[in-house]
Amino acid sequence: MDRLASMQVFVQVVDSGTFAAAAKRLDASAATVTHHVQALEDHLGVQLLNRTTRSLNLTEVGRAFYEQSTRILAQVEEAERSAAALQTTPRGLLRINTTDTFARVVAPLIAEFSAIHPDISFDIVATDHVVDLIETGFDLALRAGPLRDSSLISRRLGVGRLILCAASPYLERRGTPQRAEDLGAHNCLIHAAVGNRWHFTGPDGAVAVEVSGNLHSNTWAAVRGAALAGQGIALLPILLVAPDVHEGRLTRLLPDHDTGEIAIHAVYPASRHLSVKVRSFLDFLVKRLREQPVLLGYLTPDVTGIAAGDGEAGGIDRPLARTTTSDRLLSDTVAITDAVRRSEKPRHR
Repeated sequence: MDRLASMQVFVQVVDSGTFAAAAKRLDASAATVTHHVQALEDHLGVQLLNRTTRSLNLTEVGRAFYEQSTRILAQVEEAERSAAALQTTPRGLLRINTTDTFARVVAPLIAEFSAIHPDISFDIVATDHVVDLIETGFDLALRAGPLRDSSLISRRLGVGRLILCAASPYLERRGTPQRAEDLGAHNCLIHAAVGNRWHFTGPDGAVAVEVSGNLHSNTWAAVRGAALAGQGIALLPILLVAPDVHEGRLTRLLPDHDTGEIAIHAVYPASRHLSVKVRSFLDFLVKRLREQPVLLGYLTPDVTGIAAGDGEAGGIDRPLARTTTSDRLLSDTVAITDAVRRSEKPRHR
């Protein structure tokens, strides 16, 4: 028995005064209306209505049940209205799981998004391990590297630029690699999202190198810390190490090589109805990442995507050109460092 439907029928019978009138208002047969009321009485084990051929009266129990039912049905109707409103206007709490590195990218954009949609609040939780979004109650996760959970829906945001770097003490001790193939003889610091097969495109074409080392981690902070301590050579996101390269704590290696890139995705639980708060933030995020590649640094637009102003005449878009010169990298790191510092600088009125 659908108790909610039976409650609705019962209330309509009382409000209409007769079973026939209720059936007409509900566009149902009199037999169906009678069945709902009888099923409700059988379920409760009480008589709700005194019926005669000419009148219909509530019993004492029936009157109490009618008053409770009208309140419950009003609450259900209000809940339905609220749910519908949430699907038309972005509002509520948006819980996002990401890494510390990517949180730095997203933070300025959240401030901008909040100015547009003030009814949305954010809970950003940074972890370096993959979490179960459904079990932990996250609406969205921003992840770098291969996606393993096929039960999630993913949306590609772009690619993160990586640079090969090491600290001077390590290079003085072990020497500076001149070719990508030289990395096989070095201690390489490996992040789980990159793996131990590093890809480069140099003057002689593309090459993939199997590397090994005494550190393997799923956290960028650990790999960066080890590189700064002179432990080995690392492939790291440009935003994370831009200040280190700019200020000389790390040295970029193989500047004439285009180092690997790492795919960045937004993922969320599969659902027939994606909430408007998630959809609106995702659309905003994709748009801004394509418009501001230098500010975001860690991300550049996907090579299949377009930055603002890069479309050719006639409305045909072209892929972003790749740059492999050390001069351009230095320019990028300076711009990114300045942008990050400006975003982190406290605002005074």
